Amino acid sequence: MRRLLTFLILIALPCIIYAQQLPVEAGVPLRLAQYRKAVIDSITYQITFRIPEKKTDPIKALVLINFNLKTADQPLQLDFKQRADHVNEISVNFIRDLHKPDTLEPINLRNEHLIISTKRLKKGRNQIEIIFTPGDASLNRNDDYLYALFVPDHARTVFPCFDQPDLKARYTLGLNVPPGWKVLANSNIKDSSAYQDHVEYRFKQSDKLPTYLFSFTAGKYTSVKKMLDGREAEFLYRETDEQKIKLSVDSVFEQHRQAIRFLEDWTTIKYPFQKVGFVAIPDFQFGGMEHPGEIQYKASGLFLDDAATKDAHIARANVISHETAHMWFGDLVTMRWFNDVWTKEVFANFMADKVTEKLMGTATFNLKFLQDHYPAAYAVDRTAGANPIRQQLDNLQDAGSMYGNIIYHKAPIMMRQLELLMGKSNFQAGVREYLKTYAYSNATWPNLIEILGKHTEADLSKWNKVWVYDTDRPVIQADVRYSNGKISKLTLAQHPESGPNRIWPQAFDITLVYPNGQQTIPVNLNAQKIQVSLANGKPKPLYIIYNSNGMGYGVFPVEKALDPTQLFDLQSPVQRASVYINLYENMLNGRGYPPAQLMDFFGHGLQTEKEETNLRMLTGYINNIYWEFINTTERTNSVVGLEKAFWSAMQSQSVSNNKKILFGTFQNIYTSKAAAKEIYNIWKTQTPPKGVKLTEDDYTGLAFTIALKSDTVTNVLKQQEERITNTDRKKRIEFLMPALSLNVKERDSFFHSLKDRKNRAKEAWVLSALGYLHHPLRQKTSIKYIPESLNMLAEIQATGDIFFPQGFINATFGNYQSKEAAIMVRDFIKTHPDLNPKLMGKLLQGVDNLVRTQRLMRN
Repeated sequence: MRRLLTFLILIALPCIIYAQQLPVEAGVPLRLAQYRKAVIDSITYQITFRIPEKKTDPIKALVLINFNLKTADQPLQLDFKQRADHVNEISVNFIRDLHKPDTLEPINLRNEHLIISTKRLKKGRNQIEIIFTPGDASLNRNDDYLYALFVPDHARTVFPCFDQPDLKARYTLGLNVPPGWKVLANSNIKDSSAYQDHVEYRFKQSDKLPTYLFSFTAGKYTSVKKMLDGREAEFLYRETDEQKIKLSVDSVFEQHRQAIRFLEDWTTIKYPFQKVGFVAIPDFQFGGMEHPGEIQYKASGLFLDDAATKDAHIARANVISHETAHMWFGDLVTMRWFNDVWTKEVFANFMADKVTEKLMGTATFNLKFLQDHYPAAYAVDRTAGANPIRQQLDNLQDAGSMYGNIIYHKAPIMMRQLELLMGKSNFQAGVREYLKTYAYSNATWPNLIEILGKHTEADLSKWNKVWVYDTDRPVIQADVRYSNGKISKLTLAQHPESGPNRIWPQAFDITLVYPNGQQTIPVNLNAQKIQVSLANGKPKPLYIIYNSNGMGYGVFPVEKALDPTQLFDLQSPVQRASVYINLYENMLNGRGYPPAQLMDFFGHGLQTEKEETNLRMLTGYINNIYWEFINTTERTNSVVGLEKAFWSAMQSQSVSNNKKILFGTFQNIYTSKAAAKEIYNIWKTQTPPKGVKLTEDDYTGLAFTIALKSDTVTNVLKQQEERITNTDRKKRIEFLMPALSLNVKERDSFFHSLKDRKNRAKEAWVLSALGYLHHPLRQKTSIKYIPESLNMLAEIQATGDIFFPQGFINATFGNYQSKEAAIMVRDFIKTHPDLNPKLMGKLLQGVDNLVRTQRLMRN
């Protein structure tokens, strides 16, 4: 009876939707999206942009929108987040007579929607023609290039459309651009015509895409084309460094080839789109964005030189694999609504990790999976602002707040546990069925769980609830009993770090360490408390490593019997990394070493930790503790010794990349006059320490550090700018100079300029500037920015790209530890109970270290 009732409700829902007159609300409300999905299909866009050479001149555009309408019972809402004066003319179904203005559709723009009256609409095929001026912000216009970036709901800021992911469409694009500009879009160029003042490019009709994946770029680029397994691929870039070009371009093509091959084989589905293309964009907002045929990447992540670290090479392979994986996960099968945006991101990350495993081996994969995902997931899940993997979304205008470390990093951990639960072959079979069932369409997470459920006997419903729909992480406790020199009983228990009682079903290893070897025991922690019976009767170990394979999720115990010598003597890099993470997380919870002691503990590994990515994590933890978790007195007392430790370790390490990691942290933490003189001489003479390779970007970073830590007038930034020939990099230095000025008033003026949206256009530059403004060495003069920064949050969320609000919060509050700063934040939260809940969550995430520092200092 219950199933019958549910069925009747579901079939009645469209009738209810049709009968109601939908209000015109800002954004894209869920109920509007549901209505449009019910009555609209078979959408095509023919859209032409005329792009002038001068950035200050407006772009002109025309769009023809064709679609089937099942009913014309109420006005049609087209999404367009611009002023009415951006719309020049609307005609519907060719009912237009220029001599009779009343035959044109009246321009009725309300609450970010163009309202098309029922007068000219009809059941069946409709066409709407609109002449308009696009918004510039999401076209990211620069002096001699631009790129369209519409994720998650920014297409509506540029052209009138149905801006929701489940109304996929085909696009026929035309671009009129200045002579000499290169173009790249979702589909191949059909033909072009050259005129005196512009070139007109006409593209073939695209594959079926949601609006957030429609994209193009145009500008002064270098173009390279290569064949990848029978497909022509095109690469646009603006890089001018010959060494980087020589060492990177072929690698970028090859890594795309390898990723496509792997994914075709794993999914048994051929590359699903007509074009392979990618563009490297200076200071791009994200690492990459997965537009089919025109993947956009941050240029600095693709172009590496001979000084690039192992971590940088792995990161490049990973981001290429991630964006390529999206061709299947997100682009071929797209989420129905942005509450499931995480499904495309988790699969992209998860499959990218599998490509990494295929190319670099299981050992590298296991280590990188642990390093990349666990600390980042914990950084959110431990906070009062933690969000579940799957969240509710009532309006697409809030979709940007769905993104963050939970979907990018906790979700892959969850997916790996799901694969363990089901078995790799069953998991793969289920995913293949899912992709084929929903190809070129839309799906939800429950759709996937339903299909996966057919390939396993496990109770996915119970597992799904705690991992996907709940926040928090478990705290694992161990109780070991010994008798006659042997383990008589080993019990593991779990409880939530906060919130109601729950159980996280998961598998991981524990390792018993002996003077002459180890014994590893698998654990299936599927209850609140379990006995590890396989440990019974084992000889008493020197110590036990909990979560020794790095697979488990939560706060694991670290035995006090473990000393630095024992830790750094462990042969397994994964085991060492797991212990580093556990030590740090326990410190933050006040369960383990206090900050100063843990910093000293980690310092013992600077010379002995040889694995490059582990050394990067270890030095990162030391840097975090130094600036965020010890007080000013402790910092002053420890800095000279710490500087010596890093310099000594840099000289004793034999691998160049390890030396460079240590030098980079030395550069971050130094404050003594002797160290400052050493750094300045390195920058001035461009003579790095022996065995360390420094590039132009490294010397620019040194110039910024010198400017930050100087107490006398210095012109290093101007001199560094003169050393550089690349115009994009010159402009970045010019932007950051005021944020590093020794003149407080100039820094004040720069901060206040950020209240104007146009001065936040280069978000990566703004975040760098905020990091310098709010650096611990500048906080006496910058703490006054905190109240104003808090008041800017809502506007930042409304106007910024996906990651900018969180980045703005982290860069502003991340290094503060004073009681005064904590009070400012607390008072803001208390007096703004109506702040957007998702934005409040981001704020609570970003100030978590400030809150913890106060707690740790009290203890």
